[in-house]
Amino acid sequence: MLRKLFRRTPLAWLQLKKEKTRLAIALAGIAFADMLMFVQLGLLDALFDSATKPHQTLQADLVLINPQFQTLISVKSFPRERLQQTLAYEGVQSVSHLYVNSAEWRNPETRIDRAILVWGIDPMNPPFDFAEVNENLDKLKQLNQVIFDRASRPEYGQIPDLIKQKGSVESLVNKQNIQAAGLFQMGASFGADGNIITSDSTFLKLFPDRQASQIEVGLIKLNPDANVKKIQSQLQANLPNDVRVLTPQEFAQTEKDYWESGGIGFIFGIGVVVGFIVGIVIVYQILYSDVSEHLPEYATLKAMGYGDSYLMVMLMQEALIMSVLGFLPGMLLSMGLYQITFAATLLPIAMKIDRAVFVLTLTIIMCSFSGLVAMQKLQSADPADVF
Repeated sequence: MLRKLFRRTPLAWLQLKKEKTRLAIALAGIAFADMLMFVQLGLLDALFDSATKPHQTLQADLVLINPQFQTLISVKSFPRERLQQTLAYEGVQSVSHLYVNSAEWRNPETRIDRAILVWGIDPMNPPFDFAEVNENLDKLKQLNQVIFDRASRPEYGQIPDLIKQKGSVESLVNKQNIQAAGLFQMGASFGADGNIITSDSTFLKLFPDRQASQIEVGLIKLNPDANVKKIQSQLQANLPNDVRVLTPQEFAQTEKDYWESGGIGFIFGIGVVVGFIVGIVIVYQILYSDVSEHLPEYATLKAMGYGDSYLMVMLMQEALIMSVLGFLPGMLLSMGLYQITFAATLLPIAMKIDRAVFVLTLTIIMCSFSGLVAMQKLQSADPADVF
C-alpha cells in the first residue's frame, strides 16, 4: 500500500523526505494525536461494553424493570407478582428473576472490605447464559455458597488461584460467612470492580432488610413463534405502571444511556476532539513551514505554467502521505497502551477494526484540512518575486 502511494506521489514524497527531521517530528505529532483519539475511543467502548455485559448474557426475550431504573449499580425494585402476572399472557413460556445489590466483600488475605456487586438467582431457573454458572448450580443450591467472577479486580484477593488450589475459599460478605466454591467470568466495569453470584436464598440472607417479594429484574421467555413486539405492547398496556417492559437490547441501551448522559461519555468525546485539533495544528505547522521555505520554488513552478490546482494537489499528497505514515505507529502504540490498561484495570479494552478505520478517516480529514489551510500561503507565491 505504502509503495503504491509513494509511486503515485513522487514529488510530494521527495519534498517530505528532503527534511527528515521535520518529517519525523510531524509523524510523531500525528501519532500522538492518533494515540489520544484511540485511547479516548477505546475507554469509551470499554465503558459501554463492560456496563452492558450482564445485559447481553441474560436469557430472555423481554425484561421487566422498575420505571425509574437507570443503571444496575443503583437498581430499584418492583413487585415480583408483576413477573408472575405475565404468565397469564399467550406466548409467554417461562419467567425468572434477578436480585441485584452491592455488598462489602472482605479480602481473606488483607481483611480489607471492598464493594462488590451481588447477583441473586434461582439455581433451578438460571437467568445467565454462562456455561460456568450452569456448571456450578448444584453448589449454589447450598446456603452461603457463591461463585466468584475471576475477572474481578485483584483487590478482592487472589480468589481464582485459591479456588483452583483448595477448591473453595472462605470470606465475609456483609460481615456474614460465605464460601466461594466456583468461578465464572463477567468482568469489572466502571461501576463495579467485581461480581459474585449467589442463590436467591443466600442473597436474602446477606441482605436481611430485603423482601423476597421485591426483585430488580424480571426475565420473560416467549414461545419460539411468539411476536415479541406484540406481547411487549400488551404487557406494557395492561400491567400496572410500576414496571417497564423492554427487550434485552432496549435494556442494555438504557444502561448505555445512563453512562453516556452522566458526563463520562462527554469527557471521552472531548478527548477525541482535542486529539483531532492537536493533529490539525501540528500538520498545519509542518506544511506551512515547508511552503514558506520553498516559496521561491513554488513561484518558479507557477512561472513555468503550473497552476494553483497542481500545487494544491501536491500539497494534499504530502498531507495524505503524512496521515498514513503517522497513523501506523499511532495505532501500534495504542494497541500497546490497550494491553497496559487492560492489565491495570481489567476493563475490556482492545483494538477494533471499525475503530481503526474511524481514526484513520479522522487522520486523513485532519491532515487534508491542514493542507487546505496551508494552501493559502502557497497561493501567495508570486512568480514576479523570483525575477
